[in-house]
Amino acid sequence: NSSPDTNNKSNRLASLRAQLQEEEKGGLSTSLNEFASTAPEEAVVVVKNKKAPPRSARILPKPSWLKAPATATSENYKELRSTVRELGLATVCEEAKCPNIGECWGGDNSTAATATIMIMGDTCTRGCSFCSVKTSRAPPPLDPEEPQKVADAIHKWGLDYVVLTSVDRDDLDDQGAGHFRSVVQALKKKPNKHGDTLYVEALTPDFRGELDLVSTVATSGLDVYAHNIETVEALQGRVRDRRAGYKQSLSVLEHAKSGHHVDGMSKLLLTKTSLMLGLGETDEDIRATLSDLRSIDVDVVTFGQYLQPTRRHLPVKQYVTPEKFADWQTEAENMGFKYVASGPLVRSSYKAGEFYLTNLLKEQERNAAVASVL
Repeated sequence: NSSPDTNNKSNRLASLRAQLQEEEKGGLSTSLNEFASTAPEEAVVVVKNKKAPPRSARILPKPSWLKAPATATSENYKELRSTVRELGLATVCEEAKCPNIGECWGGDNSTAATATIMIMGDTCTRGCSFCSVKTSRAPPPLDPEEPQKVADAIHKWGLDYVVLTSVDRDDLDDQGAGHFRSVVQALKKKPNKHGDTLYVEALTPDFRGELDLVSTVATSGLDVYAHNIETVEALQGRVRDRRAGYKQSLSVLEHAKSGHHVDGMSKLLLTKTSLMLGLGETDEDIRATLSDLRSIDVDVVTFGQYLQPTRRHLPVKQYVTPEKFADWQTEAENMGFKYVASGPLVRSSYKAGEFYLTNLLKEQERNAAVASVL
């Protein structure tokens, strides 16, 4: 015998079958396939993945005051370029796409051509968002003959002031400090071809804040220790490689300024740094940075306009006017810096400052000589 529940289920199924048959007779039913193929277009919703709006590849147009002189074609320019190629040297003038290369390399009848030699290769282990120098975690090995090659080139040019800079070499145990020292010492072994003293400025990396490595370079016999703080404290993380830092750079400059002994004699180095403007810094940011630099007795500061080297690099936020650069020069001079170079196309090793520094160094030597007699 069937249970009441079973009978109820059978009755419901029979009722459903009868209802379906009636609908089919009246043309009210469609198969699943028919439903899918005849569904109205407006019922179909196509969902597409939304992409973020592309980052603008447009570089802010340069104002008229940023038009650099055309690349020189003078004999000085050709000779310097030829020597660089012949000895396999790298210059920051080329690697960093400096706008002053024509003026500095060309020189004129009254001015010697100048160049900033970049040692330890043309490939950096860091990736700052403003810099166009090539990067790699494992750059090629150092050239052991580079110190003598650089010395030969500088002697051939007859310069009385030379700037050495380098890529970062975090891949090396001493980050290249020993090699930097060797280049300075090779340059200092003899005067230039005119028999004059050769002054050497070293624009160094931060050596990750390892002060013994700063001392390795500072005691090499150089005359000016330069290290660029690059930008104000608030923008450091966005502008520089994460291994760099504002306080770390200040510690490098402060340590370089402390008394070092060279050949048994105490030597107080001039210290120098540079700031790029136009990255979004405020006037208050700049003043705070200048105050920090003076508190550790930095002697020389330069201001220049940041220029975006390629579309892949940090965009320019603002083009600072020549008048504003002049204001910063006056303000920095009033704070006690011994020399200030400030202008849209000024770079940390721009030659306009080198002539002044040469005279400043000669004056220091004369004062030191007088003091030793007394």
